[in-house]
Order: sequence, then C-alpha cells, then structure tokens
Amino acid sequence: MFLTQKLASQTLSAVLDGQNLTEALQLAWRRNPQLTPQQRGAIQDACYGTLRELGLWQTVLGKLLKAPLKEAAIESLLLIALQQLGSARAASYAIVDHAVQVAGKTGKGQAKGLVNAVLRNFLRQQDTLLAEARQVPLARWNHPAWWQTTMRTAYPQDWEAVLTANNQHPPMTLRVNRRHSTPEAYLALLAEAGIAARPLGRHALQLDKPTGVDQLPHFSEGWVSVQDYGAQLAAALLDVSDGQRVLDACAAPGGKTGHILELADVRLTAIDSSSERLQRVADNLQRLHFDATLQCGDASRPADWWDGQPFDRILADVPCSASGVTRRHPDIKWLRRPEDFRKFAVQQAQMLDALWPLLAEGGKLLYATCSVFPVENADSASAFAARHPDARRLALPDFLPATGQLLPTPEHDGFYYALFCKETPRA
Repeated sequence: MFLTQKLASQTLSAVLDGQNLTEALQLAWRRNPQLTPQQRGAIQDACYGTLRELGLWQTVLGKLLKAPLKEAAIESLLLIALQQLGSARAASYAIVDHAVQVAGKTGKGQAKGLVNAVLRNFLRQQDTLLAEARQVPLARWNHPAWWQTTMRTAYPQDWEAVLTANNQHPPMTLRVNRRHSTPEAYLALLAEAGIAARPLGRHALQLDKPTGVDQLPHFSEGWVSVQDYGAQLAAALLDVSDGQRVLDACAAPGGKTGHILELADVRLTAIDSSSERLQRVADNLQRLHFDATLQCGDASRPADWWDGQPFDRILADVPCSASGVTRRHPDIKWLRRPEDFRKFAVQQAQMLDALWPLLAEGGKLLYATCSVFPVENADSASAFAARHPDARRLALPDFLPATGQLLPTPEHDGFYYALFCKETPRA
C-alpha cells in the first residue's frame, strides 16, 4: 500500500503538471523495475480511478481544507488516498496510515498531521461530503466546465449520456479475424474457456468482463484482436477489394491496419511519424501474419515518402483531441484546453490537403477521428469538401448515424467518420 500510494501520487502529480498519463506510468515502471505485475496494476488502478473522478475528489478536498495546499505532491497524495477510501478497496485504517507514512517522506516531510486529519475527517463525514460535492457540476460530471458547456451546445439531447459514458470503465471488445474464424465459432471457443461474451455488429464480440489476452483462444495465432467496436467500423467503411493500393495514414498502433488486411488482399502502405509507434504496427501485423509497407514519415509531407503511384483507398486517421476515448485515457479531460481544438483542425486540414492528390480518380478517402468535438469533426470535413470541388461526400451505411458522429455508449467509444470519393474533373 505504501509503495502504491507513493508512486501513484507521484504519477498523478506529473499528469496534473501536464504529462501524458501513459508516459508518466511508463516512467514509473522504468524507475522501479522491481515492481510486480500486481503492484503495477494497483498503481495504475489508483491513477485511473482518481483521474476518472478528479472533479469529485478535488471538490471534496477543497471542503476539507482551510486553505489551498502549497505542496502539489501532498495534494496528489490526498487525492489518491481519498479515491481509495471512496472505492473501499482496502481497509480504511491501512489507507490512512500508509498515506501518513508517504507524507512523512514527501517534500519537507511536515504534512503528516495534515494528511492524517484530512483523511480521518473525510471518514467521519464521508456521506455528507460526497452528497454536497455532487451538487457542484465539476464534481457531478467530472469534466472541466468548458467541456461541459461545449457538449451541452453540441449535443443538447445527449450531453449527459456522453459525459456519463466518459466516466465509466471501457468495455473490452474483440475483432474476430474472418480468415480464421467466425464470431459464432469464436464465441463457442470463449464459452469453452469460461469467458462470457456477446455478439456486437458483424465481426465483434464484447466480453462481459475484461481478461488478459493470454486467456483468449488462439490470440497469439492472430485469430482475434482487441479493438473497440467503433474503431472496427473504419475498415468496413473503406470498402476495400483484392488488389487495391491502400494507404493507412497515422497507422499506429495498427488495429485498423490489421483489420483492412483481414478484409482483402490489398497492397497496403502504413505511415506514422514515430518509429517507436510504427514498431507497434509491425508487431501487430506479425501476430496476424500479414505483410505491409511500413514507412516512418509525416502524412502531411508525402513528398518525403510517396512513390508517385496513386492509392485506391486512403484512411486518414487524423490527429485529434482523442476526446471520444477519455474513459480509456481519463487524463485527456484534464490536459486538454479549449485552444487545442483549433490547432488540431489546422493539422487536419494540412494532412487532408496533402493526401488528397495521392488518391486515384474514383478512389475513396475516409476521414476519421476519435473525437466528439464538432470543430475537429463535422466542421473540418465540411471545410475540406469546400476546398476540393472534386471531393464528393458519400452517404454512410446504416450502421452509422447519418452525421458520421458516433457518441460514446456502453458498447463503443466516440468516433467520427466522413467518406469522400474523388470525382473525375469536368472538361
């Protein structure tokens, strides 16, 4: 418990200071190679749990303090400990005692009494404090005020459901590789392994409870992949056929790349600006036993990597806020700023305008984000169409809303899709 609170509070401090949660956790693992898988899991759970409900615990802490804390490390420690007390995953006396010990070794080591008093005061007034805090919008919805306002404006009928879904634990969904099995057959294999699941869409199975991939039948042989159902729709929308040249721009980590190759024998080029992330694509393709041309490069600068041959299909999985996957990455809610979205829109326009000349006449380009903000979704897609008269927007299949905006639900994360066909220029 001591080590969990110590490293979890250090990680939370790094995130609140602006660092990505995934990177902060990786740094903790590198600095503490002796950690067991159980210890890593406990630290990760504490960080994710606190960030999912950060608005609640910040509000509660504010009610328990007479004045703002001067040491950010102690504030993070208290937030972690409050979340642990609220989730009741361990004995309350152990949580408090270990937090006091961590406080004694943090900063100037003078906050032991404060930490002890705050946590014990919370235990005495827990029900009242939580009820009062949840009357505050920040604590009730666990999203910044500007995010709440934007969602209310964009989705007046659905904003509450969107914010609620963002605060839940994400589902674990599988994509069955049709070259090896069918959803029905693989569902039977899962049942034999004692893993409960249900069908979702054409090729997806959603597990009742998350499980390790080493427990999934034939996972290492590529029979199945872990991929959100909303993300699985991208490959189907591309409508690929054998023999086509396909470009997967910003391909990492390679989930969509592998799915495209499962659906047709295409000549696929996968681009990503990070060689480290591109290695994840290579690892995914190796497990699935597929080959593709992998190139490290900037999708908005094709002159550096394009061979001059047009593509029949382009998946433009453009940079975005990732606001549709916040339940998988709860730090996003607290790290994003309103001014970020215009910056993403500029990047998206640059990439789309650079990729469009690479598409063959009659070819299709799929614009995709994992966002729920219109400024980087519908607005960007409409602006692209206005800049390119030869870009005809295609109607989407019935398995997607006509707007292309997929909002997060218990079945899937939030995504946006817009499909364009390049028309032959008029004489």
